[in-house]
Amino acid sequence: MQEFDPRRSATRWAPRVFTAVAGLLALGLGWKLTANDAVAPLAKAPLDPAALVALQHIAFASAEAQPGFERPENIEVKVRPGETLQGAVLRTGVAPEEARQVVATLQGAIDTVNIKAGMAFEAAVAQRRSERGPARLVGLSMRTSPSSTLTVSRTFDGALRLREMEEEVREEQQVACGEMNGSFYESVASVGGTPAVISQAAKLFSHKIDFSRDIKEGDRFCLIFDRKVTESGRTIEAGDLEYAEVKGQKFYAFDRKGEDGKSQFFDETGKNIKGFLLRTPVDGARITSKFGLRRHPILGYNRAHQGVDFGAGMGTPILAAGDGVVLEARRWAGYGNWLRIRHSGQWDTGYAHISRYAKGIKPGTRVRQGQVVAYVGST
Repeated sequence: MQEFDPRRSATRWAPRVFTAVAGLLALGLGWKLTANDAVAPLAKAPLDPAALVALQHIAFASAEAQPGFERPENIEVKVRPGETLQGAVLRTGVAPEEARQVVATLQGAIDTVNIKAGMAFEAAVAQRRSERGPARLVGLSMRTSPSSTLTVSRTFDGALRLREMEEEVREEQQVACGEMNGSFYESVASVGGTPAVISQAAKLFSHKIDFSRDIKEGDRFCLIFDRKVTESGRTIEAGDLEYAEVKGQKFYAFDRKGEDGKSQFFDETGKNIKGFLLRTPVDGARITSKFGLRRHPILGYNRAHQGVDFGAGMGTPILAAGDGVVLEARRWAGYGNWLRIRHSGQWDTGYAHISRYAKGIKPGTRVRQGQVVAYVGST
C-alpha cells in the first residue's frame, strides 16, 4: 500500500479513513509533523488495510478523549446549487476559519472554485460537550473517482494533512443465484445483481419468458457476470453477463463479436437464442389487457381489442420488439402518440399511448431488437 501526492503521481491505497488517523500513524510510522504550520505538508508512508481499520477505532477513541468534545460523528454533505465548497463545509457546524483552512488544504488536489452541485463528501465532526461554540473538524473524505479518495485529517498538533489514496481495482466474476421472491429485479438485486446486469438478463429472456405471467415465487435463477471491484470489496463497474439461467433455461455468452459489437448468447446446443420478436417489449411491465374481446372502458360495450396492454411506470423505456424500420411516429386518434415499426414484408408492430419518442426515432429510422424507441405514457 502506498499513498501519493496528487500533484505528482498516482499509486494505490487502502480503504478510506478520515478521523485523526494521520496523527496516530505518525507515532508508528515515523511521519514528521509540523507543529507551527496550520496546514501540514503531504506525507508518504506504506499503508496496510488491516492496520488502517484498527487505527480508525483508536483514532475515534483518541478524539473522544479530547477535553470538551464529544465523540466524532460522520456527516454526509452534498454541495447545493450555487453553493461554494467552503459554504458546504460550514454546514457541518465548524467555524468559518476552520472551513477556510479545509478548502485551502484541498486546493492542492482539486479545483475548489468550480465545484459542481451534487458533489458529495463526508466530514467527521466533534461537537462541544457543554459550552456553546462551533464544532471541531476531525477529518473529511471526498471521493474523486470510483477508486480514488481525498482525505483531510487532523494531527495531534492541530495541523491539517492532505492525502489522496487510490484502491487497487481487480476484475472478477460475480455469481448471483437464488429463488424468486417478488419481482425478478428485486430477487436478483437481493443476491448482488446490479441494475445493468438485471436489465441485460431481462432482455435476454424476453424472447422466451413473459416475466409478468411465466414466473412464480420459488423459481430458481442464476446469473454470472464480470465486475470490477476495489480491494475493499466495493463494486465500481458491472460488466458483461456471462451466463444466465431462469426456470431451467440456460444461456451462455460464447462470443462477443456480434454484428452490432454486443454479446451474442447461445443455448446448450449452440443455437443463438435471439428470437424474431420480444414477448415483452417493456422492461418489468405487467399485462393489463390481453388481445381479444373485451368490454370497452369508456363506451361500455364489448368489442375486439386488437392489441396487448402493458402496465408500467410513466417514462419506462419501450423496446423495439425486433429489427426493423420505423414507418410512423405521429399522433393517431385514440392511440395518442403512435409508433409503427415494420420488421419484414408481413409483420409490423405498433406502440400506442407513449409519452415521447426516443432520440432520433422518426420515419425511415432503422432500429435493432431491444433498442429503446419510446417511453410509456397515457396519451
